[in-house]
Amino acid sequence: MASQDTSPPKSATWRETFRGLYHGHEPGARRFRYGILAFDIFTILFFIGSSAYEYELWVLIADAVIAVFIAVDLGLRWWIAFDRRRFLLQPATWADLIVILSLLAPALLGNFLFLRVLRALRLLRSYRVLADLRQEFGFFRRNEEVIQSSINLLVFVFVMTALVYVTQHTTNPGIANYIDALYFTVTALTTTGFGDITLQGTGGRLLSVMILLLGVALFLRLVQTVVRPVRTIHECPDCGLTRHDTDAVHCKHCGRVLHITTTGGD
Repeated sequence: MASQDTSPPKSATWRETFRGLYHGHEPGARRFRYGILAFDIFTILFFIGSSAYEYELWVLIADAVIAVFIAVDLGLRWWIAFDRRRFLLQPATWADLIVILSLLAPALLGNFLFLRVLRALRLLRSYRVLADLRQEFGFFRRNEEVIQSSINLLVFVFVMTALVYVTQHTTNPGIANYIDALYFTVTALTTTGFGDITLQGTGGRLLSVMILLLGVALFLRLVQTVVRPVRTIHECPDCGLTRHDTDAVHCKHCGRVLHITTTGGD
């Protein structure tokens, strides 16, 4: 009697292999995730740098190549997801879908091409990448809150700049490219307001008001978090809690007296 083949299907074997790359602890898996992180950073910088050359042939070719890589990565992450419905509902998934569409059909999206900067939402949003960085780099462990706040600040500026660019660059001669939109956004968020570029129309004025209000309420708070972190890293000898207020005297978890190195400044 012929023996039955009890080995797992090849598709299951490949799925476990890719799950190991995306979620495993091996050095090869970490290098794979660092490679994806480097690719994410490269694509964001490329999108910003090429915003002034949207329809040139070399940009369209590069866009198509990047779209293929993003689509493959997105498809693999959906394939290996334990809960595919939850994966499809994640903001980063929709951001990648918008980016892919903007890269493959630029003529259809027109002014909304710059929404591809939504790919910035992917930066350091993977718990596995965060765990890798904490484990391998002491600098990241000591400055994690500052790094996270810096990324949040950059994403916030990118989103506000995208709004300015999308709504103004076809009608406002002062917003000819992304750099112009970024220049206006930063001057508005910091309430500097040089006045050489202004947003046109009623919608533009309302957007300027919103940016100014967000600059006071949120932007300055993010900058403060980068310059002066709310939490400090110091492991409690008793309970192991590592994140404490910068002026903490006792551990919030167990009450132990802490000796956190501080300059005593406000």
